[in-house]
Amino acid sequence: MRTANPALNDKTFQQIGTVGYSDSMTLQGTVNKTGMMLLLLVAGAAYTWSLFIEGSMESLLMWMMVGLIGGLITAVVTTFKKEWSPITAPIYAVLEGFALGGISALLESQYEGIVIQAVALTFGTAGCLLMAYKSGVIKATENFKLGIFAATGGIGFIYLIGWIMSFFGTSIPYIHENGLIGIGFSLVVVVIAALNLVLDFDFIEKGAEQGAPKFMEWYGAFGLMVTLIWLYIEILRLLSKLNSRK
Repeated sequence: MRTANPALNDKTFQQIGTVGYSDSMTLQGTVNKTGMMLLLLVAGAAYTWSLFIEGSMESLLMWMMVGLIGGLITAVVTTFKKEWSPITAPIYAVLEGFALGGISALLESQYEGIVIQAVALTFGTAGCLLMAYKSGVIKATENFKLGIFAATGGIGFIYLIGWIMSFFGTSIPYIHENGLIGIGFSLVVVVIAALNLVLDFDFIEKGAEQGAPKFMEWYGAFGLMVTLIWLYIEILRLLSKLNSRK
């Protein structure tokens, strides 16, 4: 079972096995955990957003950086210590909330209404893809998984190169600008991020079918949150490019 999400990959169930656990992963349990993580993320985002409203920019930037760095560290820990996910996954949600709240507030100050648009598009896209997956319109075949895996890896490589180039005071031309190439690149990234949701749905469904241990509900919810956050950020980036052209 291949998935482009590094948190949900094809070796996960082989590594943890399904023997020795008295309770098993269920779809409903994973949905419940995802809902809890969304609430924690919103709570964290509300805090940094409130700092923006109060005009406490230094505190906002500090908590935003705490969220970005802490979220990354927690995500890595969760990926390698899956059995810790009942603790680390909720922490990840709060930390990412700090980061997203700060980023969203700063962009909202530049382009009024961009956040509600990005939230609506993110959940609308996720809902449509879930319906398409459940109805069989989109199937997570091996070729489909391989294609999304390769595309996601390519995007990750481009972002890595751009990050390295930033240390030398330069960047990859065009793709981060608001021209047609930049907007086209963002559209492609949004589509790839959205299609990763299909792989996440498939991973969670297979986990429930195979009787994965109960803590995998938190791990499955964590992996789904990783993709949703990525999708939201890419939609924000696309909308900011479009708004800057007005």
